[in-house]
Amino acid sequence: MSVAALLLLWCASPLPKMLAQPQVKIFEKVWQTVNENFYDPNFNGVDWKAMRKKYEPSAASTKSSQELAVVINQMLSELQTSHTRFYTKDEPAYYQLLGIFQAGNPDFQKQLRKFFPKGKIEYSGIGVTTKDINGKTFISTILDGSPAAKAGLKVGDQLLSVSDRPYKPIESFAGKAGQNVTLLIQRTSNANSRQKITVIPTLLDATTMFKSAQQASTQTFERNGKKIGYVHIWSNAADPDQEQLREDLIYGRLREADGLVLDLRDGWGGGDISYLNIFTAKAGPSVTNIARDGKKYTFIPQWKKPAVMIINEGSRSSKEILAYAFQQHKIGPVVGSKTTGAVVAGRLFLMDDGSFLYLAVSNVFIDENQRLEGKGVTPDISVPFSLEYAEGKEPQKERAIEALIARMSN
Repeated sequence: MSVAALLLLWCASPLPKMLAQPQVKIFEKVWQTVNENFYDPNFNGVDWKAMRKKYEPSAASTKSSQELAVVINQMLSELQTSHTRFYTKDEPAYYQLLGIFQAGNPDFQKQLRKFFPKGKIEYSGIGVTTKDINGKTFISTILDGSPAAKAGLKVGDQLLSVSDRPYKPIESFAGKAGQNVTLLIQRTSNANSRQKITVIPTLLDATTMFKSAQQASTQTFERNGKKIGYVHIWSNAADPDQEQLREDLIYGRLREADGLVLDLRDGWGGGDISYLNIFTAKAGPSVTNIARDGKKYTFIPQWKKPAVMIINEGSRSSKEILAYAFQQHKIGPVVGSKTTGAVVAGRLFLMDDGSFLYLAVSNVFIDENQRLEGKGVTPDISVPFSLEYAEGKEPQKERAIEALIARMSN
């Protein structure tokens, strides 16, 4: 009788119902994953068990994955650590991170087949990211060669609506690849600058989109009698992206440039710090090929010409390490604004519904004693940038070009 009574009381209490909710199950799994895998066993000074008690009731009251994500991310923010966030299918970063982390990881690829049965990690979009400032949504980045770039959208445009509805990063373009979509934007602070722009979304392949944007950005142009090379590294997390830069510098479109602007603003980090070896390695032998017609082609496996780097608060993770090393090796001036200070190592943990936790699992030090997490890298030449109604202006890029020309003239 006593056992039956206890069982009856258990079933009548709100706790088992709460634990049975899908949202709470995911919340519990996220909390436990952090408890077992967060890089700091002291949780950055946070009472992690207390966080569970603090946020679990809010998680139990959520009605959707979006609401749950807000609660979980509030809890994770208590740790005050980068590379620690909960992602759902409602944001482009969800697909982009999956595309980055699945590369060369057969076990992870196998897990993803449950949620991407066709084997492709893709979403319908136009290739922008946005930033909310004072209740207004502004376009903060535009991938080179993307539908947004082709349609004439500019960084700093205020995005008012998509198809007469509020902008949603995924929902606004879902199922509309290849179709005309109308955006209402405002280009300046004057409401008279509002205009409608037609854009055609495409299916963005998260495994190749950043390399494609990098290739689209790569160019040379004349300035003050000098041939300037420029490339925007949107993500250096995948080996093909890194190899593409080397290919362009040694054999491809950037080979004939007199100097290089290396743009590391925004996008994602990851990747190997050997990225800069092409700039820092000692000069090796050149290789000259002579064809039957007598034409000579000489290849030098290092880049020893002037170079300048651009960074901003969107340069994170290994991009910050690259910026630090760029300064340390005195390769050239670093231009822009201070990086975000997000330098720990992260890993993805899939949840049962396809959402995932991106979690800091390792601390990171440069030269064994320099920790950039929470500090970032300060540029040699500071160039502030105001996003609101920027009208596509590029003060940081222009200042980098000026610095490069000055360096080439010395």
